Amino acid sequence: MFILRDLLRALQAPFSDSRLGRERAHWFAFTLLAVIVPFTSSMTSNLLRSLQTLFGLDLNSRRFYTFMASNKLPWDRLWMVLWKQIPDPAVEGRLLVAPDDSINNKTGRKIFGCSFFHDHTAKLNQPTYPWSQNIVSIGLLKMIKGRWCCLPLAFRFYFMKKDIEAQSLTAKIAGVQVTFRSKMAQAGVMLCSVAEQFSQLPVLVVTDSWFGNEGLLRPLNASAYAFELLSRLRANVTLYDLPPPASIRQRGRPRKYGTRLGSASELAASRKTQAKMRSVFLYGK
Repeated sequence: MFILRDLLRALQAPFSDSRLGRERAHWFAFTLLAVIVPFTSSMTSNLLRSLQTLFGLDLNSRRFYTFMASNKLPWDRLWMVLWKQIPDPAVEGRLLVAPDDSINNKTGRKIFGCSFFHDHTAKLNQPTYPWSQNIVSIGLLKMIKGRWCCLPLAFRFYFMKKDIEAQSLTAKIAGVQVTFRSKMAQAGVMLCSVAEQFSQLPVLVVTDSWFGNEGLLRPLNASAYAFELLSRLRANVTLYDLPPPASIRQRGRPRKYGTRLGSASELAASRKTQAKMRSVFLYGK
């Protein structure tokens, strides 16, 4: 309980000293407690019920929903406070960080960050373009009690360029239109912030096949921090050898690719006899 008390006090410090800022800090701490306490699920309506019933807070539902959807919480400072509380973030001398994006379905039409985003995991009875928030996040990969966990480190709201150009109300902060950034750029900014905080450790970025390409690798290589990228290749990706060195008197531009090595599926089939068994920790097994 002393650890929880010290952590909540540290997380209240980034809020402003104004009356509204201290009120947000107070609500933020109690909301985290409501999430931790095994009273009910973490839906916003149930969190409000938990705060009113367990903690005796006199909360107006409209003001609490406005607080939960607020775009003025100091998330950047809050995440940095949380990073400093991680006792041992490294795995074998490296930070394992995974970027990904997800959507959060909503019903209110004036909620910040909402638009009709494509849901590639939608089932047959679900809408393909639900009204939702698209959130790009990064998480720390760490083995806890024999199973791999992804601990959230930071997040950004993604806005489509067409919504910004149309001056959508859900793409404004204090009446000012947000600046467009691609998902790759948002992930790169967050990864560089983590690398700056843990400057003594190299960072291994673990991604799926969508994030694992030059769109993310190029800006990371251009930064001042040590990044490595571990990703899954698409089966139809064609691989090439490095280009030969250009001759001094060579006409035309230098070659961009070397000898064609084949697609990922072709190379996997040709090297199937060299495959080895590996143990993978999945769901604690």
